[in-house]
Amino acid sequence: MKKKYKLDTEEEEILKSFDDGEWISVLTPKRKAVLLEVAKNTTKKTKRVNIRMSERDFERINIKAIEENIPYQTLIGSVIHKYLDGRFEEKSR
Repeated sequence: MKKKYKLDTEEEEILKSFDDGEWISVLTPKRKAVLLEVAKNTTKKTKRVNIRMSERDFERINIKAIEENIPYQTLIGSVIHKYLDGRFEEKSR
């Protein structure tokens, strides 16, 4: 089921111009191939990992995953990936 959004006048004009075929892609075949390769490597799952965590932590991560509308395994993987890339920041309490 698609969500219905209220568009303002400018957004409606943009959507109409897109639907009318007024938009032309500038994506070159070479750039498309690069982006497809990056996407494929980003989503490639090659290793299975089992971890133990407290039931409280598991419940909390499960709640966060439900709030984000993603599987808890995806959320855990995302947290680990962001941490390793240095993009995960700890909040001070």
